[in-house]
Amino acid sequence: MPNLELKIPPPLVAILVGSAMWGVSLMAPGIEGPAALRTAMVVALVLIGAGFELSGILAFRRAKTTVNPLRPDTSSRLVSSGVYRLTRNPMYVGLVFMLLAWATYLSSVWALLGLPVFVLYLTRFQIKPEERALATLFGSQYVDYQTRVKRWL
Repeated sequence: MPNLELKIPPPLVAILVGSAMWGVSLMAPGIEGPAALRTAMVVALVLIGAGFELSGILAFRRAKTTVNPLRPDTSSRLVSSGVYRLTRNPMYVGLVFMLLAWATYLSSVWALLGLPVFVLYLTRFQIKPEERALATLFGSQYVDYQTRVKRWL
C-alpha cells in the first residue's frame, strides 16, 4: 500500500471521512439532547481545532519551511517550539477536533467511528512517511524530538 503514502492531502482525507460520517449518521438514530449544549460543544471543538491548525501553520510560516504535507522532503527546518512542544502534528490534531465537532453536530454516536478511521489512515499513509523523511533530513535532532513529543497528544 505504499502507493497511498503522501498522495491525498490530509484536509481532503478529513472531508472524505466527514462525508462518510454524514452518511452513517443518516442510517442510525441520532442522540437527543439540548440543542444549546450541542451547539456550544460544536463551537468549542471547532475553536480548539482551528487553534491547533493555525498555530501549526503559523509556526511553519515563521520558520520559513513548507506546509505542504505531500512534500515533507522539502522541509528546511525542524519546528519544535510553540504548539509543536505539545504534539508533532498539530494540524492533524486540529482536523481530528473538527471531525469530532462534526460528529457532535450530527448527533451520531456512529459518526464517531470516523475518528479512528481518520487517525489510522493518517498515521499509516501520512505521518509515518513524513517521519521517515524528517528523520532523513534532520537525523538525531528529529529522533530526539520524537522521544520528547507525542505523535498525536
